[in-house]
Amino acid sequence: MKRRRIQAVAIVVVALAVSGLAVLGGQAVFAQNAGQAKYNVRVPNGLAFSEFKGYESWQTISVSHSETALAVTLGNPAMIKAYEAGIPGNGKPFPDGAKMAKVHWNPKKIDAFPTTLVPGSLHDVDFMVKDSKRFADSGGWGWAAFMYDAASDTFKPADTSAMPPQGNDAKCGLACHTIVKSKDYVFTEYGKR
Repeated sequence: MKRRRIQAVAIVVVALAVSGLAVLGGQAVFAQNAGQAKYNVRVPNGLAFSEFKGYESWQTISVSHSETALAVTLGNPAMIKAYEAGIPGNGKPFPDGAKMAKVHWNPKKIDAFPTTLVPGSLHDVDFMVKDSKRFADSGGWGWAAFMYDAASDTFKPADTSAMPPQGNDAKCGLACHTIVKSKDYVFTEYGKR
């Protein structure tokens, strides 16, 4: 009798554990699917988010802030290698395949240190890619900006209502970046390490 009771309790414990793992696994799959959905977004007539898959683990180029956002600029290995070789300061252009991502967050203050701002909610992600053949008419660069919607955990292409306004093609950043044409259209400097 006692043995059956122990077996019954063991079965219930195992069933609860399996149920708990199933729920957690389902949540993990949902989160993974939501994260993967961003790779299906594309700027009309322009760049796709999927062209920058893995940007989350790229090396930091720089950090910045404005009155309304905190940002980190990341570079793929080709971009980092170019910066380390002295580009654009040495007058050479970035190589084809160089990519940058700029992640913007809404700033928030932390209670423990109220004069410090840290990343709050995600705001948007911007991308640049150097491809002198594909983007010959825009300085060799293609641009894209994707706004983040926290309520739906999704991204959508930025449009003319965004700040700065974005067009519906890969040249949306050209107007802004023309003022740094002498630096191969790149604002961001690579800080000394």
